[in-house]
Amino acid sequence: MAGIERHPAGAFCWVELATTDAAAAKSFYGGLFGWTPEDMPMAPGQNYTMLKLAGLELGAMYALTAEMLKQGVPPHWMLYVNVESVDETIAKAAAAGGQLVMGPHDVPGAGRMAVLRDPQGAVVAIWQPKNHIGIRIVGVVGTLCWSELATTDRAKAREFYAAVFGWGTKIGYMEPVEYTQWMVGEMPVGGMLEMTEEWHGAPPHWMPYFLVADCDASAEKTTELGGRTIVPPMDIPKVGRFAVLCDPQGAHFSVIHPTAEE
Repeated sequence: MAGIERHPAGAFCWVELATTDAAAAKSFYGGLFGWTPEDMPMAPGQNYTMLKLAGLELGAMYALTAEMLKQGVPPHWMLYVNVESVDETIAKAAAAGGQLVMGPHDVPGAGRMAVLRDPQGAVVAIWQPKNHIGIRIVGVVGTLCWSELATTDRAKAREFYAAVFGWGTKIGYMEPVEYTQWMVGEMPVGGMLEMTEEWHGAPPHWMPYFLVADCDASAEKTTELGGRTIVPPMDIPKVGRFAVLCDPQGAHFSVIHPTAEE
């Protein structure tokens, strides 16, 4: 599906990589997903790089600044949620126990944004579009297909995100784990699971999933390109086959090949 014209409020609308080596990241993700980079000057000596498939934006990347590195910000992927008002959403987050991490600020001609932290510590960005709606292509290999929260308290997370984004929930099980789908009306926009001791103290976080034609081949290609496999390919019954991977600079992401519908 291409040529998306808008994202509904509450849906994930953008995904963005912060990295320590932009040139290396372009090479890695180009080799893995076939993404084409397009640099846009952001500041002297600094670019904001649009990532494209079939000429349409699917996300972006930028190099961490010296100040960010000094603060200990690691390479990471950031997910953005479309909102009708950034400022009103910030107020809702604060009232629900969240924190403002960055912003709000305007991106001239494009939109308005801010970065929030939920009460358990997971970070997510919000986007109020103007001329830039965000992702323009989905449903094809190499595009964002799912956004998932790993948290330490699923009950409190449900309360927070319902208050901030108006998300509903649909609760099921991926044995032995309870799994929550985030809903905008009747449309699932993401998921959530509670972390166990098997996560070895990893902090709460949001994880992007990218659609692939072959999960095992994508994991192998990641290694060939200098990345690592964090969780090896495995099947989720009636969902698909997924893996958690890490790029050469240290940013984590997941890939999934969905189960064909019968």
